[in-house]
Amino acid sequence: MNRKTLLYTKLDRRALLKSSLIGGAAALAGSCFGSLIPEMAWGAGATAKYETPVAETASGKLRGVIQQGVQAFRGIPYGASTAGSNRFLAPRKPEPWTGVRDVFQNGPTAPQLGGPPNPLILGHRAPSFESEDCLVLNVFTPGLSGKRPVMVWLHGGGFAGGAGSAHSFDGNYLARANDVVVVAVNHRLNVFGYLYLGDLGGEKYADSGNAGMLDIVAALQWTHDNIAHFGGDPGNVTLFGQSGGGAKVSTLLGMPATKGLVHKAIIESGSALKGRSRETANKTTEQLLTKLNLQKNQIDELQKLPMEKLLAAIDTRGQGPAAAGTFNFGPVVDGKNLPRDPWDPTAPEISADVPVIIGSVNTEGTFFMPPDNPQFAPLYSLDDAGLKAQLTQRYAEQADKLIELYRKESPDASPSKIFFEALAFPSDAIRQAERKFAQGKAPAYMYLFTWETPVEGGRRHSPHTIELPFVFNNPQEKPDELGNGPDLQSLAEKMSGVWAAFARTGSPNTPLTPKWPAYNTDQRTTMIINDEWKVVNDPRHDVRMIMQNLKGSAAS
Repeated sequence: MNRKTLLYTKLDRRALLKSSLIGGAAALAGSCFGSLIPEMAWGAGATAKYETPVAETASGKLRGVIQQGVQAFRGIPYGASTAGSNRFLAPRKPEPWTGVRDVFQNGPTAPQLGGPPNPLILGHRAPSFESEDCLVLNVFTPGLSGKRPVMVWLHGGGFAGGAGSAHSFDGNYLARANDVVVVAVNHRLNVFGYLYLGDLGGEKYADSGNAGMLDIVAALQWTHDNIAHFGGDPGNVTLFGQSGGGAKVSTLLGMPATKGLVHKAIIESGSALKGRSRETANKTTEQLLTKLNLQKNQIDELQKLPMEKLLAAIDTRGQGPAAAGTFNFGPVVDGKNLPRDPWDPTAPEISADVPVIIGSVNTEGTFFMPPDNPQFAPLYSLDDAGLKAQLTQRYAEQADKLIELYRKESPDASPSKIFFEALAFPSDAIRQAERKFAQGKAPAYMYLFTWETPVEGGRRHSPHTIELPFVFNNPQEKPDELGNGPDLQSLAEKMSGVWAAFARTGSPNTPLTPKWPAYNTDQRTTMIINDEWKVVNDPRHDVRMIMQNLKGSAAS
């Protein structure tokens, strides 16, 4: 091991990575990652050159950093600022620059409402300043030459919050372990990304209801145009996202503008079958105008308001259940950018040739119901009577049968676990896979993630987001979410490897796991993902039949 390698292996990487994300610490961040300082002294009278990676783009040259052997470029602008006269409009290309632009640290996060911290996702929101100049992305690549698969990450947080630049989504582990290029995107959210003004404001605002989705399209176009300079293959791009990110992937597969830009897709706990209707979107807009004391003929005034005033107007926290859904923004079926509901009643023809992985985790709801919250605490200590009461409230006369079926599967499961499992049954994911199979043009692969976290005494079992540290191959970065068990890295290598194999070939099959057949409506083959992976045909068949009858389905 040479002196330079020894020096960097002795650094506390985690502390230094955190410091790199704090505004005003760019110089420290660069020295920590070992790539901002072109000359460093290694001994008396001796110096060594340290090369920084420089990549070409259509807008100008970019200088990145070396992060554990991976070349990282952070805060790359893929669009112009969306403030002022650009607010609510389709994204515009960034202004070009001369010389070499340093992209050493994350760019701005999209404006959003804060929320109470969830200990399971402390790293999901970037500790960066918020700005409407938020059309930025990060690129992680093993090298600038080559033709690697490209994996474009879309963060969760619904359509309201989150950031692709968050620490949890640092792509260097995934890129290095699997020889892929990872791109993580920030884009407009909430009122800035999905306020539909097309009917009230006319053609000028025709794109407003899907501005946030068009930002992602612009990022995909940027990837197509530039990623070859980062060692990526523009003809092999995989979209992957979880929760709201999965819903964004679902929606993008139904948008004509993505044709030719997306070649594979992974939808994790985010199977969105429908968009918002124009009627619903218009009602939301009218409610916002009323709250801001604006008339329907004053749409242009919305572009002049301070960012903070718009955020305050949509903040219904603490106003009770009746106000909770007042400003529930999301993609709008506007007849233009999103011509129809993306997955209802059929799979979108636009992406018929795109293979997909679709799945969920076993107790999604335990993420949203922290056991230390008095409102939810009783759900973690249910007895048999409490379980029946809770399921009867949701599933009426089918409650007893559901309890019987889950008890048969797991005789030792607590009443609370059975409640959370039933609540998380992936009806929409199954419908999505059914409709993709019915289309008959590209495969769908189905999974259920059942690994359970030991944190908080194991009470949350398999909560929403729990698979992400394994997908990003960074479980050591998430002890707050996963604990620190000895088998974490093995599962991470399998899961990140499978995701990368799918990105590379369109098939998730690798020597690390059992053969994973594509989904069909006869066998309904599903990969159960845990420390050990196993293939199960039509898991929880009888539960599925009950849920179909309750909610309706395209297949029996």
